[in-house]
Amino acid sequence: MNYKMICLGAMALSMVSGVSLAAGTDEGTSALDDPAKMEPFYTDSSMKTLRSDDAFTRAWKALTDEDRMAMTKVCDEEMANANAANTHPEFCSNVKKLGGESKN
Repeated sequence: MNYKMICLGAMALSMVSGVSLAAGTDEGTSALDDPAKMEPFYTDSSMKTLRSDDAFTRAWKALTDEDRMAMTKVCDEEMANANAANTHPEFCSNVKKLGGESKN
């Protein structure tokens, strides 16, 4: 009985620690997934409708160079690997129009 309890306890501990370790990583998130940075580009809270070209340009110029570079890199990757999973095609199209090309 004690052997079973030790094994079950070890398994439960490994599952809990694995979940907490996985939650601590930023894998899978992109520069375009930060609502605080993306909100100025959209007219609605669901982030479905882009602002006018002028407002988009103002929001783009208000970003830091690092943020613009990170967003441009993600857009370059989305455009290079075009598929249905791309979540920001209109945004990336506007970034491209503004001359946003990453300098890797």
